[in-house]
Amino acid sequence: MHRLDVPGYLARLGLPDPGRPSVAALFDLHRAHVERVPYENLEIHLGVSTTVDPGESADRIVRRGRGGYCFHLNGAFAALLCALGYRVRWHVGGVVSGDEPPGASGNHLALTVHGLATPDCPDGVWFVDVGLGDALHEPLPLRPGVFRQGPFTYALARSSAVPFGWRFDHDPSGSFTGMDFAPGAASPDDFAAMHVELSTSPDSPFVRTLAVQRRDATGVDTLRGRVLTRLEGAPEGGLARREEELTSYASWFAALGDVFGLTLDDVPVARRRALWERVCRAHEAWAATRQVPA
Repeated sequence: MHRLDVPGYLARLGLPDPGRPSVAALFDLHRAHVERVPYENLEIHLGVSTTVDPGESADRIVRRGRGGYCFHLNGAFAALLCALGYRVRWHVGGVVSGDEPPGASGNHLALTVHGLATPDCPDGVWFVDVGLGDALHEPLPLRPGVFRQGPFTYALARSSAVPFGWRFDHDPSGSFTGMDFAPGAASPDDFAAMHVELSTSPDSPFVRTLAVQRRDATGVDTLRGRVLTRLEGAPEGGLARREEELTSYASWFAALGDVFGLTLDDVPVARRRALWERVCRAHEAWAATRQVPA
């Protein structure tokens, strides 16, 4: 059991003690989290086992300067919010892409925060999610509507697949289509089996491809294999995309550190080399599928 280091967590986010729970402080915490704690699946590709225990996830974020994916990020963030006095509820969610059927499959942990009423959110319930990678920068009031955050547009509606549940629709430029989540309260036990599958199955996208994402106010940075992408609002409107293939060990690890704040200082050089070689093999296999026959 890891004891939550609240001052250390706030320092990792670059924030002072926010005091009593408030909407303004919740927004500050959410923005800082997605900007400073990246969505990443590095541990899988380093061959390191993790759990969905929020204390373990928070310890990795605070003491090792790392991130994680939804079970880690939202679990740790929920623990921090609870320690700061917020009323937080876990929910079983399901992220889908393309033509996949909607539903709360359990491949995502979603959060709501309760008891913070505003004119825009009269019932005081907020959809909070720092584990969606290239999606939310700030919380959304849990009500049907269309919401603009920077250059991206999101929507919330009642789920058509989950009774009394909710549906989050990502911006069309996003890395997934949407996410449904159930209304009932969940716990870490509800995600343990799915976490094992996602982190170990050869069919898991997390196992097949290394991915790192970091959201900020104006766009999102993504490293997928050896391809580094920046997606942001264009001056003339719409979206601008910059893409670069990182072809060397030095440039790849420099991007991890400079763009995402992931220095991997605690990882031995031999394991860093092995990680780079694994990324290269996966990248070459992916590139081969994109070649057009002569």
